[in-house]
Amino acid sequence: MSVFSTTLRLRNKDVELHRRLRTSVLFELMQEASIRHTEELGMGCEMTLDRGLLWMVTLQRAEVSRMPEYDELITLESWPGDTMHLLFPRYYRVLDEAGNTLVSASALWALVDQETRRMVFPDRYGVVIEGEKTGQEIALPSPPQRAKEGQVSAFTVPYSYVDLNGHMNNTRYFDLAEDRIAAAAEGRPLRTIAVEYANEARLGDELRVTVEHEGDTYRVSGDTEKKIFRMEFVYQ
Repeated sequence: MSVFSTTLRLRNKDVELHRRLRTSVLFELMQEASIRHTEELGMGCEMTLDRGLLWMVTLQRAEVSRMPEYDELITLESWPGDTMHLLFPRYYRVLDEAGNTLVSASALWALVDQETRRMVFPDRYGVVIEGEKTGQEIALPSPPQRAKEGQVSAFTVPYSYVDLNGHMNNTRYFDLAEDRIAAAAEGRPLRTIAVEYANEARLGDELRVTVEHEGDTYRVSGDTEKKIFRMEFVYQ
């Protein structure tokens, strides 16, 4: 069975003021696991980036039992699901030292032409990733609702947020959102997360960010003349 696994101890740079793993770092770790496992499966840079193809995540979902904490030793597992036409499902688990599941997550990835920024048919390029079934899969993500009303602010994409794909890295949207969510600053435990990356935000793009609060649920939307992202956070 092809399941990627890595173990690490959380350091100061990984946690926030409440000593829990930053949401952005959680998704960064999952992103890196996806890349490393894809390379191990023989679908690394020589099959993608070197041929003008980019991996982009489109949707993500996470269920949190407990966020890992500072100095805690955790294990991150990741494995692929069966390819869905143009989309590559991927699953994740974060475990504590005793093997208890702290976080379960799923994502949908796509291959995109670097020049046209359009999805490509992976089989035309020989990009094949066989799916696994472990019995630990959670439901695949679906687009969250848009924040319709609420606090509105402007955000300009800075140089430090842009990655090698030439757009704002998906993990930085969590920092953008949580900077605007009172429950995050208060230290309320996060329980579920849903994200849609609809279009790219490039260096210097100005986003209109809307935060809507309803009970324990916070919805964050970002738009230019196009829909850029949608996020939903549910707190305990």
